[in-house]
Order: sequence, then structure tokens, then C-alpha cells
Amino acid sequence: MKVLMLNGSPRKDGNTSIALEEMKKIFEAEGVETEIVRVGNKDVRGCIACGRCYELGKCVFDDVVNELAPKFEAADGLVIASPVYYASANATLIAVLDRLFYSSHFDKTMKVGASVVCARRGGCSATFDELNKYFTISNMPIASSQYWNSIHGRAQGEAEMDEEGKQTMRVLARNMVFLMKSIALGKEKFGLPETEERVATHFIR
Repeated sequence: MKVLMLNGSPRKDGNTSIALEEMKKIFEAEGVETEIVRVGNKDVRGCIACGRCYELGKCVFDDVVNELAPKFEAADGLVIASPVYYASANATLIAVLDRLFYSSHFDKTMKVGASVVCARRGGCSATFDELNKYFTISNMPIASSQYWNSIHGRAQGEAEMDEEGKQTMRVLARNMVFLMKSIALGKEKFGLPETEERVATHFIR
């Protein structure tokens, strides 16, 4: 099994990294292949809704997003982690996710998703909800923990002192492994859920 983890922090070895490393230890102990990619320090522009990805099979802007797409397709689970800025996720991470989810047209059904957020104090739950929306529009089950998937710290390394936050990350990783293994068994025995032809409406017609 494989898990792709996206670190939306621009800071190397910051508090968001502490959360992901806590999860990585559990994944590796459970025999899950894990890759962490830091995207928060990349020069990434947002989606311009040009639609070229339907012609090219990839995003028209050839950057880290196109590098991530095959990794995402091969993964059984995706973890997206962000520091909290103004009660929301890092804008660079959002640009990556908008384009990654929109331009990658492979079926994401039953890949397990998990969001992780890190803040000095407030804004964690708003950012957590923001990140989870990428999963819920893609038929991806969301892994949960014993608390909302957050960890706290301001100065570099302070998250190491958040024992509850670190435990939340470990429980999240174990739950994610259980979900991925259970889904793999379910797919083998029952297959994926029946699909319907997509209906897309809007408020005009």
C-alpha cells in the first residue's frame, strides 16, 4: 500500500512536518510505503479554468502538479497538511490541490483522504473543513481520529510539545491504514460501488 503526503508549509522541518512525521512512523511500522512532498515552498499559480487538461491529459502549467498526478494515481491514500493562515490553508497548497484534483482525470473513488492542520491557536477547524472538500467531491472516504486532525505550535519545533496533537496523528494514521486495507479487501470481494452517468445541473437550467 502507498500513501502520498503533501506538506503545504513553506518551512522545512516546521510544525506541520512534525505532524506528518508522526504519521509516517505509524505507516512505516504497518508496512505502508510513504512519500512526503513539500509543496508549500513551490512557485505554483492557481487554476485558470482553461480546460486544456482535457486535451493534454495533464495541467497546461507543467510544474509540481503534473509531477504529483501519477503519484496520486498510484496511491491508496492521500494526506494533505497545512499551516493555518487567516483561518484557512496556505494559498500555495490550495493552488496545488485545485489544479491536481481538476486536471487529473483518473478515478479517485475509495482512495482514502486525510487532512491535517497546524496552528498557533485558532482557525484549525475552518481549515480542516476547507481541505476535506477535495475528498468529498471525489468519492474519497475521509479518515478521522480521536479529535479533529490538528496540532498546535507557533515557533519552529513547538508542536513536539503537543502530546495530544501527536497522539491524534498516530491514531489518524492507524485508522487510515485500517480503512485502506478494508477497502482493498472490499474491492477484491465486492468491487467498487455501482456508478451512474454523471448529471450536472446549475441554477439556470
